[in-house]
Amino acid sequence: MEKLQNIELTIKDEDKDGVFAVSLVESPAIERDFIALSKHEVKLKVIDEDKRIVVGFALVPDKLIYRRIKDKEFNVYFSKDTVKQASELFMKNMNLSKFTLEHDKNVSGINVIESWTVEDAKNDKANLYNLEPKGGEWVLMSKIYNDEVWQEVKQGTFKGYSIEGMFDGLQNLDLSNQVSEEEETKELIIDFLKSI
Repeated sequence: MEKLQNIELTIKDEDKDGVFAVSLVESPAIERDFIALSKHEVKLKVIDEDKRIVVGFALVPDKLIYRRIKDKEFNVYFSKDTVKQASELFMKNMNLSKFTLEHDKNVSGINVIESWTVEDAKNDKANLYNLEPKGGEWVLMSKIYNDEVWQEVKQGTFKGYSIEGMFDGLQNLDLSNQVSEEEETKELIIDFLKSI
């Protein structure tokens, strides 16, 4: 079996790169589901009403994320520094209400109400929600005002976050035996954005 190429995604140009939206998805690429606070006991108190709040990881540093675009298979990952940079740019650019469903459909009525990166895994707030942080993760907490989306979250249709953004690094993908490296890179970036 051929070893997959690992591509580090970075943010080189803060005016162009970064996370511009978050998608609610059934199968998060980072393989970590969020939790709906109305369904769980929070260690500080028991939630006894439907708060419509979900919390989970948006990005996990150094997690290899398998990608397959056309015939090319590879992994991507983000360093702790890039995760932190992406989270800060997301907030700076005021993308708090930019959400999609399954990277396919824009949706309104969802807002990020808290965003942070885990600095101290042992003492981080993420532990209150049993997220089991290791350090460096980007955590999002969102309130879902949209009735239809909230019903789908409660039914398990959407289980986690998946980011949508532009990152540098795909130009390092080994494209040997491809028609045109520039054309293929453009196509890969477009396809990649639809699948992250």
